[in-house]
Amino acid sequence: MLNFIKNFRNDEDGAVTVDWVVLTALIVGIAFVLLAQIRGATNALGTSISTEMGKITVGS
Repeated sequence: MLNFIKNFRNDEDGAVTVDWVVLTALIVGIAFVLLAQIRGATNALGTSISTEMGKITVGS
């Protein structure tokens, strides 16, 4: 039993997978935050452009 515990403690199979899962989750989370910020800024810019274009009159 003691030998099994020592082997289990020293076994590193799967540790790289856990690292990659955590890194991937972090990257996806950061991407969602950045996309939310970009979306808000582009919506505000679009509204501003629409307002200014609505003020323009085109002569016939």
